[in-house]
Amino acid sequence: MSYPAHTGPPTEAAPAVGPERTGAGALGLLVPFVVGGAVSLTLGVYGRLHTPTGIAVNVAGFSSPQTVKVWLATGAFVLALVQLLSALLMWGRVPGVRAVPRGTAAVHRWSGRAAFLLAVPVAIHCLYALGAQAYDTRVLVHSLVGCLFFGAFATKMLALPRRNLPGWALPVLGGTVFTALVALWLTSSLWFFTTVGVTF
Repeated sequence: MSYPAHTGPPTEAAPAVGPERTGAGALGLLVPFVVGGAVSLTLGVYGRLHTPTGIAVNVAGFSSPQTVKVWLATGAFVLALVQLLSALLMWGRVPGVRAVPRGTAAVHRWSGRAAFLLAVPVAIHCLYALGAQAYDTRVLVHSLVGCLFFGAFATKMLALPRRNLPGWALPVLGGTVFTALVALWLTSSLWFFTTVGVTF
């Protein structure tokens, strides 16, 4: 809702406007959710139909593409923890902390961007080199959650600029992205470290 520059927002009949704004905000999530769902579905379909190549991403100094993948995912996981802490600080959910530390918002934004950049080559490797597979429970969960992560991330990024979002929107979207990334790390990097060992 917009107001003429000379009038400002109305001060009367505020209760009647609130539900309208809430409904408009929820409706404003329709496009982000549709786009996010399309991203998840597209990745899943591509992963199933694409013939795996066995290799996609490699970095000098690592012993194999698999170790590159698990360490990039671990970096993204650590940055996701930074995202969680900074979000809790901004929302006033850290016991004993009354004032938001200076620079918290910037740390939140840049840690999210960095985590996403680390996750992209991991996704490219998974999709191009391995594809979406389901030969055991861990791999099936990893494939499904990988598609969910990028769909949820797209939904969150498209929702962020919108005004009058419902109060639950950003916490739920951010929580979904964080939970998906943690699940990806648990079903890939942690599994690798506990099964193969901590190698580079």
